Amino acid sequence: MESFVSQNFRLWIARFLIGLVIFFNLESALFFMIWPEQYLAAYELTGIPGKTALRGFAILFCMWNIPYLFAFWHPQLNHTSLKESILMQGIGLIGESWLMSQIPEQVPVLRNSIFRFIVFDGTGFLLLMLAFWITLSLEKNKDSFSKKQFNHPIGN
Repeated sequence: MESFVSQNFRLWIARFLIGLVIFFNLESALFFMIWPEQYLAAYELTGIPGKTALRGFAILFCMWNIPYLFAFWHPQLNHTSLKESILMQGIGLIGESWLMSQIPEQVPVLRNSIFRFIVFDGTGFLLLMLAFWITLSLEKNKDSFSKKQFNHPIGN
């Protein structure tokens, strides 16, 4: 029983870490969708095209959180979704780092905005990696429990 409690606790820790990443991703999406004008200057955008671009980013933020949601639901059973989330977060981190390297020093506002995304995605990447590591330790002990215990994710 103690091992099950320990595994259950680790499962919830992994969910918490994944949930933090989801929360901040969807919070960004919400702000970009509802108040795009507050972020126009940070990306040197203006008017309706700028608002539309930021709202488009918000839609993308929502779209790419789908695997994160499956990983959150049950990180052990949906381990593939957790791996996909890590890869997506890593691509964002690498892509944004490359993107910033293409922006001249003479454009500090835009560089700072991209840097915030690098920090944001880097932190998310580390949280997801930690959740992955935690669920790996659960995978090793998975066979000691019946399949029935893993059918209902809220009970675990």
